[in-house]
Amino acid sequence: MYTFIHYYRGTRRNKMVKTNLTVISDFIFLGFSHYPNAEVIIFVLCLLMYLTTVLGNIILISVSVLDSRLHTPMYFFLSNLSFLDIWYTSSALTPMLANFVAGKNTISFSGCAAQMYFSLAMGSTECVLLSLMAYDRYVAICNPLRYPIIMNKRVCVQIAAGSWVTGCFTALVETVSVLQLSLCGNSIINHFTCEILAVLKLVCGDTSKVEFIMLVISVLLLPMPMLLVCISYGFIVSSIVRISSVDGRSKAFSTCAAHLTVVVLFYGTALSMYLKPSAVDSQEIDKFMALVYGGLTPMLNPIIYSLRNKEVKVAVNKLLARNSLCALFISISN
Repeated sequence: MYTFIHYYRGTRRNKMVKTNLTVISDFIFLGFSHYPNAEVIIFVLCLLMYLTTVLGNIILISVSVLDSRLHTPMYFFLSNLSFLDIWYTSSALTPMLANFVAGKNTISFSGCAAQMYFSLAMGSTECVLLSLMAYDRYVAICNPLRYPIIMNKRVCVQIAAGSWVTGCFTALVETVSVLQLSLCGNSIINHFTCEILAVLKLVCGDTSKVEFIMLVISVLLLPMPMLLVCISYGFIVSSIVRISSVDGRSKAFSTCAAHLTVVVLFYGTALSMYLKPSAVDSQEIDKFMALVYGGLTPMLNPIIYSLRNKEVKVAVNKLLARNSLCALFISISN
């Protein structure tokens, strides 16, 4: 249970005097209640997105670990990305799906705080990781002979760890900054999740400091990583153009196309949410945008990488064939 204390200013001495005490233990989600006829359809779509995301990313992690040919920096980062996507989608969609099945639309304060933190942490970590994956592609294509030396195991672990630490730290700063503010006794969140912008609208005090913190973090995690991605791919394109063989150009382009597609999907939706003009404020649009970057993008990631990558296709087929043989052997033994 969390206590919000409201204040007013004295007319002469300008002192802060306690006037009212509001105790809020639960928040209420409006979700998609404005579209009662579409709620079941949205639930089914979100359930399918969640199951596909979890299954697809688990398969991608499994083949990256089990197939020795995929023990490379690229697939190490892909495994991290898949693990991120599983947690990201779970933190955003699982409570909504559970509430729909249970027939309720509430969440405790501690649950809301945890959901806000984990969603921000996973999303922020993905912002950093995607930009550093672009650097990995730059080294692989522009400096192929030095690639094993530059992107050695120690460097890869440091890059992944740095992404996680950055994402978790910035999420902690944003979450604490918002949750220490006073609410106006309103516990209704016009969203399907404890999205930080939706919760911030419940605050009745001055939010300029928190908004400035969020703006700084958003700039650090969105435009700056995108700039690194653009610079990396600028060098990559110039190197691909100089490749004489058609097969070499095709392989280099195929290697980068999947990552670039994921980058455009993720950064595009995130930018439209967190760096849009203040005049453009539609909570309903925000809900559907949150479904895109919280459910659709993580679902598409393993599909995009597997469809564009022959190595992943071969590894998946080997894994499925191995499991089929094991199942056949067990059935024969029984």
